[in-house]
Amino acid sequence: MTENLLLAFGLTLMAGLATGIGSVLAFFTSTTNTKFLSVTLGFSAGVMIYVSMIEIFVKAKDALVGSMGNVLGNWMTVVGFFGGMLLITLIDKFIPKQGNPHELKKVEDMNDKPNNQSLLKMGTFTALAIAIHNFPEGIATFTSALQDPGLGIAIAVAIAIHNIPEGIAVSVPVYFATGDKKKAFKLSFLSGLSEPVGALVAYLFLMPFLNDVMFGIIFAAVAGIMVFISLDELLPAAKRYDETHLSIYGLIGGMAVMALSLLLFI
Repeated sequence: MTENLLLAFGLTLMAGLATGIGSVLAFFTSTTNTKFLSVTLGFSAGVMIYVSMIEIFVKAKDALVGSMGNVLGNWMTVVGFFGGMLLITLIDKFIPKQGNPHELKKVEDMNDKPNNQSLLKMGTFTALAIAIHNFPEGIATFTSALQDPGLGIAIAVAIAIHNIPEGIAVSVPVYFATGDKKKAFKLSFLSGLSEPVGALVAYLFLMPFLNDVMFGIIFAAVAGIMVFISLDELLPAAKRYDETHLSIYGLIGGMAVMALSLLLFI
């Protein structure tokens, strides 16, 4: 149990701090590799959609049906799934439009560095928005890794991939406004820390109640959150950078890799 706890916290920390990788990439490259972004964002979406619908949703259903009976268990699984979607929708709803992390930036946007306070405000809002988004992702990674380490690794990798361009989205406007790489990196780095904070909250407040019913509800909600993020954030971003259907190839590749990894660990 102790080993699983350490792994769960470690995976959540790794996934969250991938925003810092995005920030560093923005500073040391002169152009955005749009092909790479399109494939990797599509890949991340493929992993998250496949694992949510094939593995996490099924595990949630099995736990709830086993504890509550066939009819009520199935109903609770569906309620939990759409409840997770509703939660992430409400989070999106209350984030100011100028800080929406879905509006990804390119490295080329940093070629000029005027002192622009509106851009600094936008970067700060983006950091805050990503931190809010990352909080439930931290809970998802932590609880998944705690229950099934192999599943937790897959989710952590997928979340880390999609956190990299979010790190760019924070650092670009901040650096563009101030010319201060250290400040841009710090904000990007801090925005990812909400993921291990989410894991800590899950450990302190959910662990004492983590029976089969609670586990089933959380997993159903995690599946809903991950499907929503994939459809609302990852795929539109992948298509924005898309060239010759690379995003769909990445999507299929992500699903195939996830399917293969699940088969190997049966």
